[in-house]
Amino acid sequence: MSGAKTVVVRQLILDSAVRNMNERGYHGTSMRDISAGADLTVASIYHHFKSKQEILQEIMIRALHDAISMTRSALLRSGGDPKDQLQAIVRAWVMFHTTRREDALVGATELRSLDESGHRLVVTLRDEQESMFRDVVERGIEEGAFHTPFPRDAVRAIINMGQQVCVWWRVDGPMNAEDIASRYCALATAMIESS
Repeated sequence: MSGAKTVVVRQLILDSAVRNMNERGYHGTSMRDISAGADLTVASIYHHFKSKQEILQEIMIRALHDAISMTRSALLRSGGDPKDQLQAIVRAWVMFHTTRREDALVGATELRSLDESGHRLVVTLRDEQESMFRDVVERGIEEGAFHTPFPRDAVRAIINMGQQVCVWWRVDGPMNAEDIASRYCALATAMIESS
């Protein structure tokens, strides 16, 4: 199988797994469900992935890499002001959880389903994401832009608030993704500027 075809088939498998895991959960999804959704045989899935566990890890690691990349790009484009940086990374984080809603939902609900090594990998990436937020908030406090007495708690609350958008937000709902992102930027700023 050519390299390009392998990439396409792997993506079909991952897309089917995401759909099935969002519908049935990790433990309720079988390799047969994934193969049917990808229009492949179960045997062909094993040519690309060793196990359902490996598929879950791949989904979560890819999603986190993409979220980190999106957030880091927003941070780099935002300039040096901590308030602008906070707005940029919150907006990117929320937009990721709306534009990649299904992937994000697997990440938000299936961490507990990872084996020990997968869990370690995902937590390491999650910590990297959190450190971007924490660095912005701590620098903002040092510069007098933010005044929260609870920077670590505020960062966790902001991250969790943005992550949970994937649970309840719908494309056909009353607010579009940009409106949600703007609202969450305001909420994050209010949380950090409290004294």
